Formats: sequence, C-alpha cells, structure tokens
Amino acid sequence: MTEQPSTTASSAVDRGARPAGRRSRRTIASFSTYAEAERLVARLAELGFPVDRAAVVGQDLELVEQPAGKLDDVQAAARGALCGAVPGALVGWIFGLLSFLNPLVTSVLLALYGLVLGALVGAVVGLVVHALVRGRRDSASVTTMLAHRFDVLVDEAVADEAVRLLGRAV
Repeated sequence: MTEQPSTTASSAVDRGARPAGRRSRRTIASFSTYAEAERLVARLAELGFPVDRAAVVGQDLELVEQPAGKLDDVQAAARGALCGAVPGALVGWIFGLLSFLNPLVTSVLLALYGLVLGALVGAVVGLVVHALVRGRRDSASVTTMLAHRFDVLVDEAVADEAVRLLGRAV
C-alpha cells in the first residue's frame, strides 16, 4: 500500500529501510511537487523548528533517458575536446600561478597550452570511446531523475513537535 500525495500533515511512520546508524524518522507530510515540500520546511523554520532535523525525500523515482540524436565521430571528438580543454586550461593556469617569474604571463601561456593539449587528448579519448561502443550506443542522450512524490520527514524525537507547530499554524 502506497501513501497518496497530500498537503496535510500525517503521523504515518516512515517504514522504509534505514541504513545502520541512521536516525529514526517519521513522515509528517507528502506532496506531489518539491516546491510544496520546500515551502513546508520553510514554514517549519519560520516557526522555530530545528530544520536540520528534517529532510525532503523523493519517492517513486524514475530514471528517464531522452535520446538527443545520432552521435557521429566528429561530434564524439568535439565533446571529448570540450571535456578535455576545460580541465587542461584550469590545470595550466594553476601551474602558471605558481611560477616565480612573471606569474601573470606564465599562467596565461600555460592555460593556453593546457587548453590545446587537453582538447587534443579529450578528442582522442572521445573518438576511442565512441569507437568502442559503436553499434551498442550510437546516440547522445540526456538523463534525468524524476520523483513522483516528496515526503517531508523529521526525526522521531521531534516529530510530535513538528506536527503540533503545523497544526497550530494552520
């Protein structure tokens, strides 16, 4: 039996599996959107409740992968180059700042060298990875995680206080 999303406080005990060492928590409300759950936590904070003892937990999760088109060798190399250029430039810039001789010029020069080298290495790695997965995965995609319900949980020790504050505030 699953709990239906609602905006009213409830006293249902969280029956989910808890890793060892975790505090016992109780669900005090369930919502269909994260914004509603966030507003409840903000309201608890306004009422002086210790919100560090609360949590918003997404339930009924779905992993959704949306294909974004076919990925060819040029696109794979370009994505790899971009992924390599940014950290390459950053590492080059940091090493340049550590230079004792004119750190400004050295940092810019090493950042450019890092950008070029990182782009080249990234492009090669992008092509190699694309060649290895060719046939199994020839498309680019965007992956997102969706929750269908958001529960507001509070530590069992302060759950009655949270419900009392919310009942009085309504």
